[in-house]
Amino acid sequence: METVWYLILGFMLVMYIVLDGFDFGAGIIHFFFAKTDEEKKQVMRAIGPFWDGNEVWLVAFGGVLFAAFPTLYASAFSGFYLPLIMILWFFIFRALGIEFTHLINHELWIKPWQKGFGISSLLLALFFGIAFGNVIRGVNLGGVEDGVAQFTNSYAFFTPLWDESFSPFAERPGVIDWFTITIGLVAVLTLTIHGAYWIILKTEGDFVKKLQSKIVPLWIALIVLIIISLVAFVTMKSFHIDLFNQHPAMYLLPFIALLGFIGMLIFRNSNKHWLGFTSSTIFIISGIGSAIASMFPVVIPSTNNIVESLTIYNTASETYALEVGIIWWVIAFILVIIYFTFVQRVYKGKLTEAHDHH
Repeated sequence: METVWYLILGFMLVMYIVLDGFDFGAGIIHFFFAKTDEEKKQVMRAIGPFWDGNEVWLVAFGGVLFAAFPTLYASAFSGFYLPLIMILWFFIFRALGIEFTHLINHELWIKPWQKGFGISSLLLALFFGIAFGNVIRGVNLGGVEDGVAQFTNSYAFFTPLWDESFSPFAERPGVIDWFTITIGLVAVLTLTIHGAYWIILKTEGDFVKKLQSKIVPLWIALIVLIIISLVAFVTMKSFHIDLFNQHPAMYLLPFIALLGFIGMLIFRNSNKHWLGFTSSTIFIISGIGSAIASMFPVVIPSTNNIVESLTIYNTASETYALEVGIIWWVIAFILVIIYFTFVQRVYKGKLTEAHDHH
């Protein structure tokens, strides 16, 4: 039953990253590449009907994490308290940037809110990538110093924003180090391309051609960072291929991720705009799936040899709670799918100026 809930959480995580990820990417596009008022409106038009609904997956992910793996929830939310508060403020300013921009038709009002939307989107993409890097790298569970745990609760930890060594191999690594920054930059570039393809999919005009021309340099920068991150990834203690060797079909995940990554480049000028967005979606899902599979059943690795890592088995709720929870999750999932199907049908196809105020 723990494995079932692990798969459910993984599914909800990738759904959130794919859906709200193109919102983050659109915000980055808005900040760096949308120069005219019409281009900025085009970006907002592409995400306007969808952005707030997409965040439901994050809220639901937090609720399911609390219900299925309460020990993991308590450990992660206390240990990562500072970066989580920062992410919360980024969400607030991003939402305000979307909703407040056109309340007053004056440049002194519009420009700061537009900047707030773009910067918040950029920092959210960066910090979510950094967070994923922390999960891969692991944390100092128990607060071990000189071989002695400093916390009575062995699953407790405190992670400073950074350590003076800036190394993922430090005794008490910080949230930000050279490894997690690399993963964060991979996330930024991936979601920027993902967001660009969403705007290309949902809008039309000269700005679409402009974005298509930006795909190649973004893709080249991304492949350089991916190579660096992969080299670093295999040096982390949390990396192993046991699950892949036990189930050879799992090797399809990195292969499919590679196909999606290649598709992100070759479909950049295709008239079938859905191909580019589908490619970036496949790359995100398969890439994250490969990383998660390489860690299974660990959910937060311990960077010391004193306290054991957090796994789906030592952090899960009782079996009865997990079994009952499945029933309610299925009901909620059906309702969410109905909602998203309705929204996608209402706003299918290219979005024009008529959709600006929805």
